[in-house]
Amino acid sequence: MSEEGAGTQGIAAFFDVDGTLIPEPSLERRFFRAVRQSGAIPVGNYFLWAQEALRLLPRGIAATLHGNKRHWSGVRCDQVLQQMEAIIFFEEGMERTAWHARQGHRIVLVSGMPEALARMVAQAVECELEFRKIGSQVLVCATRMEVRDGRWTGRLLGEAMYGEEKFRAVKSIAQEQRIDLRGSHAYGNTLLDRAMLAAVGHVHVVNPGRDLAAVANQCDWEIWHWVVEKSMGQSLPLDETVMRGGESRA
Repeated sequence: MSEEGAGTQGIAAFFDVDGTLIPEPSLERRFFRAVRQSGAIPVGNYFLWAQEALRLLPRGIAATLHGNKRHWSGVRCDQVLQQMEAIIFFEEGMERTAWHARQGHRIVLVSGMPEALARMVAQAVECELEFRKIGSQVLVCATRMEVRDGRWTGRLLGEAMYGEEKFRAVKSIAQEQRIDLRGSHAYGNTLLDRAMLAAVGHVHVVNPGRDLAAVANQCDWEIWHWVVEKSMGQSLPLDETVMRGGESRA
């Protein structure tokens, strides 16, 4: 019997994506490179990004790097379907995801990338689980962006999903889904995941840098070293629901 079926609250496994389930460089960076090479990034977006970076700078470098999405201004959302390359997962990460799904745990992706990209990753994970004959819906908490006439405006709906915002997202999901955080798991690879990791009872640090490794050793968190990569082909049946799910118009 799964933990959820044993009369307790549900258990969840919260996964950061870039550097945790997917090797670096980040999926958003790879997507941006492909869209830029296609000529779909307006030149003025670089000025918009620099302008927004200056506005966010008083909040710290992390806000400048992770809270600035103005480079997507005017880009069509369906570019995700046209330009995104095959998704590469850590095989060990997929094994852990499958293990959690077999236990009946909820799988949740918590990522700072645009929500459309995160939903594509979620669908790839679901396809991999289905291939293993495991049925599981993957939930997504990612950075939500404003959409007008099928194009991103570069403005955020709410806060970018990093740092403390990941912690708040995990707490919100736990309340909505009746998740027992003390029995739940979280996986992350940078210090920006620290708040999310500390929110659960079972912490898993993946391929950490020196700073996070020091925190993990101090807190007695489990450390994983994932190196085996597995490519998921770009044959996913992504549709407009995936593209627009969770994103709102102004």
